This record gives sequence, structure tokens and C-alpha cells, in this order.
Amino acid sequence: MEVKKDILWRVYLSFIGIAVFGVVIIGRAVYIQQVQGDTWREMAKEQQQKIFDIKAERGSIYSEDGSMLSTSIPYYDIYIDFAADGLRQKGGKIFKDNVDSLCYYMAAFFKDKSAAEYKKPMLVGYKKKNRYFLLRKNISFREYQEIKKFPLLKLDPNKGGMIVQANSKRLMPFGLLANRTIGLSRAFVDSNGETRTMNVGLEYTYDSVLKGEGGKRLMQKLSPGVYVPVEGSEIEPEHGKDIITTINVNIQDIAEQALYSVLKENECEYGTCIVMEVATGKIKAMANLGRTSKGDYTEDLNYAIRTSEPGSTFKLATMLALLEDKQINLNSTVDLEGGQWKVGGRTVFDSEEHGLRVVTMKKAFMASSNVAMAKMAVAHYTKDPIQFIDHLKRLRLHEYSGVDLKGETPPIIKTPKSRTWSATSLPWMAFGYEVAVSPLQTLMLYNAVANRGTMMKPYLVSAIQKNGETVQQFEPEVLVDKIASEQTIQLLKESLNGVCNEEGGTGYKLFLGAPYKVAGKTGTALMANGNKGYSEHIYQSSFAGYFPADAPKYSCIVVVRNKPFAKKYYGAAVAGPVFKTLADKLYALDAGYKDNPFQMPAKKDSSTYLFAGATDELSLVAKTLGLNWLDSSQAQSWGRFYALEGKSVLRGQELDKQKMPDVRGMGLKDALFLLETVGLKVTVKGRGKVVQQSVAPGTTILKQQVVQLELN
Repeated sequence: MEVKKDILWRVYLSFIGIAVFGVVIIGRAVYIQQVQGDTWREMAKEQQQKIFDIKAERGSIYSEDGSMLSTSIPYYDIYIDFAADGLRQKGGKIFKDNVDSLCYYMAAFFKDKSAAEYKKPMLVGYKKKNRYFLLRKNISFREYQEIKKFPLLKLDPNKGGMIVQANSKRLMPFGLLANRTIGLSRAFVDSNGETRTMNVGLEYTYDSVLKGEGGKRLMQKLSPGVYVPVEGSEIEPEHGKDIITTINVNIQDIAEQALYSVLKENECEYGTCIVMEVATGKIKAMANLGRTSKGDYTEDLNYAIRTSEPGSTFKLATMLALLEDKQINLNSTVDLEGGQWKVGGRTVFDSEEHGLRVVTMKKAFMASSNVAMAKMAVAHYTKDPIQFIDHLKRLRLHEYSGVDLKGETPPIIKTPKSRTWSATSLPWMAFGYEVAVSPLQTLMLYNAVANRGTMMKPYLVSAIQKNGETVQQFEPEVLVDKIASEQTIQLLKESLNGVCNEEGGTGYKLFLGAPYKVAGKTGTALMANGNKGYSEHIYQSSFAGYFPADAPKYSCIVVVRNKPFAKKYYGAAVAGPVFKTLADKLYALDAGYKDNPFQMPAKKDSSTYLFAGATDELSLVAKTLGLNWLDSSQAQSWGRFYALEGKSVLRGQELDKQKMPDVRGMGLKDALFLLETVGLKVTVKGRGKVVQQSVAPGTTILKQQVVQLELN
């Protein structure tokens, strides 16, 4: 009996415990819900929300004339929230009334799927209450503007459910034009799975200016990996600023085309061409092309700021030192010994077999004699090499150029304290070996000579703008007031003139017959190729100078690395033609303008007529009128009839629908006919004859391109 009572008592206590525990649980639940409910609900909500970064729109890069070189264009991903209140009300009336029309419009606009193919997944998404149904991905701004007018999508987002996710990608409207100089802004995923940006060129140097300040946006989690914006919960980004470069699109295009033509013809490894405005240091063009595995060329590296042994273009620095120290004058003589001279157990060779003996220093420079430079350096600086090296340092050849581009490789100017200094370092340095400078550094020296001894800092960006207003302006900067005395500068100019304009100069034949004068220097350097050394006979061809020689406007350097065992490798034969093509076309572009520095003194001639039309028609007119004319045209080409030094000249122009024709000097009727024939759209300013066209002659024509003509 006692045992039975004990069991009943235990059961009773258990029921009491369970009841008390239940009351506690219920009480706790009521307390959490009524007292702490708001707090816990907010915490749960916060776990479903996340702050996302909003990328700022990257600024654009423009040429000096306002042409867009690099910009960010928007693209959009369009989603539909099928759980939106408006789409679920009244049995989904809004959705049912609009889905067929929306699918019809989508099919008609994008033409990639039928209306039925659009509708089927939408019905599934609606049934599942998909809150992030992807309707269309990567559409352009124009497409986005259109589909906002479509049924359902044109409604308020709470009714129609449209969610727009904006993105951007970098676009270069001119393609590969100055690609390595302008640079890249490209997103990639690193080894840790994080998205990073790779920038080079101006995109890299001015990244902090271009990228702007990102914003923040609160997003609500709908399902794993799917978030939608919380309305009114964001900090707007501050978009990046724009930069205005010194690049001239026409000059850049000419430089690239001229460089490409020579590289392709000679199967060269790579090349660079830089054009600088003499008075300011503004870089007007910087072309870089490297050979691909398929044998074509692309802008792969910025060779303009990569150092190497410069070869004979460096001789200008040696001449400057000798002349400035009064060790020589241009009439001082030197025995070239037929082009070979032994010193310190090594033999100095002249690159060309000239067989010359005793000549003046000017003639030796014109003939690009290594022997002459080595002999003079040994004779006058062996006792004190630092005296020679100090001149190189005053020319800043031991420092970075200072150009506003990151990625320059360090220059090398040896001193007697250098680990690799030897008994033959001085003579070899005198003709451009055992030193390493970039093409841009060499150009700075030539530009300084052209600029009466004043060395300018090279630069690529002239202004920073925000919303079209300039917030920072960059002005020309002088690095060295005078690299040498006026007398020395004048003698250097005379020497450079001799190279291109006097018989015996290595550049003389190159510029024969040109209507303007060039001053410059050729260079041919034998280059080492890693462990193979010099065995593959790889030469670097170069040409540096300025034009027009009497009133310099542009300085330019061309450097080309040739293939192994190339048959043609001299500077005048490989780099020189690029320089000449560039100078010829710049002369043609500037011809006829008041500020034309190339303009040669014209003979008085009252005949200023210019007629344009088919050459066979113009020829018939000339014969009928009994004119005595020079005919340099081809049959059935487009022709110009004009007066030159009292004579009538008929010149033809082949029509290539891929290239921009030259219409300067024509009447509007002729110009319109010609430009519209090749598929261009034309806008016109002024009256009279065409004095300027916005797209340079010979430039590749883009689809739907507009050319503006200025008449006077």
C-alpha cells in the first residue's frame, strides 16, 4: 500500500512540474512577444539585410579636341518581382492583362525569341512567386529606355514589379588607338576569388581621379544569393572626374598607321613612335606596337617608356658635352681610320662601311661615326670621366622622364663607381652603348635642342574636369632652363641639319625633295638577346629629330626592334620612313592655314582657282580651254585642278570607301558629293570653300561617322 502511494505521489509531482514548466514557457513566449518582440523582430530583419557597395561611374578620357578616347557606358540587367503587391492583387489581374503584350513587344524588339518563348518561363516564375526573375541581361541604355515603355514594365515598380540593376563597362570608341597610353580599366577575379581592377596607362596613373567615390545601398534578402534594394536606404556615389589629354587623334592615327606599315613590311618585333610639341612638351601621339604570335601587331607594351641601349641617337649628348666644354668645334678633325679603331683590347666599328679617314667633326656626326665619338671621349675625358657623366646628368638622362604615366623602367648611366665600369665603358657610352635610356628620354633631349636649349617636361594630361567644368589645369613645365649655351645649341642644330639636308648625312636621301626641312639623327644599335647575346644580330633602328628645321613645331622619335638576321636594319631604312611619313602628313594637314609652320615662301601668283571632279572630265575641260597643265592623276580617279607656282596641275585622288578623302580647298557642292559618295554624314559651318575637315585625310572611316566641314 505504501509503495502504491509513493508511485502516485511521484506521478502527481511530475504533472505539477510539467504544468509549471508549461506555464514558464508560455510566460516566456508572451514576454518575448509582447516586451522584447520589436527588438527580436528587428534583429531578424537585420539578418535578412545587407549593405552593398555602389560603384561610382568612372570618368572619361578625351583627346585635346574633345574626342572621347575612353568612357564607361551603362548596361542593365532587368528583373521582375513576381511577388510585388500589384501583381498579386485581384487574382493577378495586372499580370494577366499585360503578360501577352509584354512578350509580344520583347519578341518584336529583340528578335531572338518568339513571344511564346518569352511567356512560358514568365508564367512559371509568376506561379512560383519568383522575386528576382531575370527578364533580360546586359542591355544597352538605348534598349533600357525602350523597354521601360513596354506593357507591365512601364507601370510603377510596386505594380509592375520591374527591378533594374545598373552596371557599366569600359569602352574605347577609337578601338586600339593609343590603347597602351590611354590604358585599360579591366575587372578580374584574383586567386582569392576577389574582384579587382587592372589598370595601366593613364587609366592607372589617374585612377584616383577617374574612379570617384563609391556609395552604399541597403539590400533586403529575398532568397539565398538574391537581394533587392530597400527604397530610400542608399548613399549616392560621387562619379569620377574626366581627364583631357594632349593627344591629337589625327596625329596619333598617322603615327600608328606609319609605324604599323613599316613593322609589318619588315616583320619587326616591336616599335614605338612619339610626337611632342616642341614649345610645350605636350605629347601629341604615343604609338606602341608589338608583334603577336599570329604575326600581326597590337598595343601590348608601352615601349616609349622602356629603357634600352639607344645607339647613335645618343651621340647628340656626346657632341653637346664636347662642344660645351670647348674640346672641339665643328671644324675640328678626326681620323676615322676607315671605320675601325682599337681601344682597351676591343674594336670600335662604324655601323656603315664608309672608308673615311680624316674628316671634320660635323662630317663625322653626319656619317654617324662610332669611331669619332669614342676617340673624342677617350681623348678628352679619360682623366676625368665624371666631367662627361655630369653633362649626361644635367640632361636628366639618369632620371625618369617625369611623364604622367606609371611604369617607366629605370635609366642607367654608369659612373666609375659602378660595378660594371671598365676601361672601355667611356668610349662605348660615347656612341650609345653601356647606357640605358627610354625613347622618351632621348626625345626630351632632341626637343630641348629644337626649343633653343629649354628642356620641357613631357605630359599627357592638360586638364581635369567635373561636369564639363575644369577643376585643375596643367601648364607646360620647364625642367632645365638651358641644357647648354646658345652657341652650343646652334652648333648642335647645324649638325642635325647636316644629317638630313647635306650630302653625306645618313638621313640625306630620306628627305630629298621634301617641301620642308627636317633636322635629326639616325641610330642603329646591335642588341643583346638574353643568353644568346649578340649572336642573332638583332638591331634596333631609330630616328630622332624635329621639323620644320627652321621653326620647329614638333619633335619626334621612332624606335624599332628588328627581327633576328634582318636584311634591312639601318635607322634611315627602317625608322626613318615612319618619321618621314608622319612629317609628310602633318605638312599636308597644316598646309594652307595661317599658322602653318611648314609653309614655304610662295611665289606671287594670282591664280587661286581650284576645281574638283572626275579627272577625265577635268582633262577634257583643260584641253578645250587650251591650258598647258601637268597631269599627275590616274584615269577615272577623283581629281583637283589648281595652280602651283604659275602652272596648272591636275592631281588625282583615288577613292577608297574605307578612307577619309581630302576635300580641303573644294567648294561645298564638290565636297558634299565626294563625302556622301563614301557614305559619310556631313555638317557644315560657314560659307565659301572648305578650309578644315574634322576627320583627317587618310583616316579609316567609321560606320555612320559624321564629318564637320569649316568653310571660309
